[in-house]
Amino acid sequence: MIWCIEDDPGIREIEVYALNSTGMNAVGFGSAEEFREALKTETPELILLDVMLPGEDGVTILKQLRADERYRHIPVIMATARSSEFDKVQSLDLGADDYITKPFGMMEMVSRVKAVLRRAQPKQGKALLRLGGLTLDEEQHTVTIDGQRTALTFKEYELLRLFLSHPGMAFSRDQLLQAVWNTDYAEETRTVDMHIRTLRQKLGDYGRHIETIRGVGYRLEEKDDR
Repeated sequence: MIWCIEDDPGIREIEVYALNSTGMNAVGFGSAEEFREALKTETPELILLDVMLPGEDGVTILKQLRADERYRHIPVIMATARSSEFDKVQSLDLGADDYITKPFGMMEMVSRVKAVLRRAQPKQGKALLRLGGLTLDEEQHTVTIDGQRTALTFKEYELLRLFLSHPGMAFSRDQLLQAVWNTDYAEETRTVDMHIRTLRQKLGDYGRHIETIRGVGYRLEEKDDR
């Protein structure tokens, strides 16, 4: 079940209709209060969360979800009319799995929802990928640094998994968009840069192993000289 939290009834109805018409199950909520009441009895597969809500806003809801063990793994896509890079990066830093800027087309929204749901599916029988004290467990879908678990969004996790699976290989931004976002929209290359930035920050000292290749993109340098 996909939950759309949007205070504008017209937009909310269109979102729910678009998702239901493509074979998914979706319901809408107009406020944080309605959302929290429903959360008492059901847990959604994904939340499409508007930032600008009356009363308790979407950023506050996102923070609380990520701080609660019961709900922190629910994928969240933030919807906002604000298009500055700061607002997008802030959402990613707080644990959003993706963002979409208003006004957006329904086809784009459905595509992003499907992509995030694919990333959220658990992977079975996979290996451990390591770089020094950095370990990615594909079966448990976890990342640890020197034994301490590190929380990544699904996109950050998929980027790291791709890099660790192909150490030393350079990926263009277009290749990363196709591999991780399942899209080749050229105008979305800034999305890659923002996710790389937040991934580096979360990896701490290991973030420096993700190198920027001028004129190409990014690669993971395997050498560990810590």
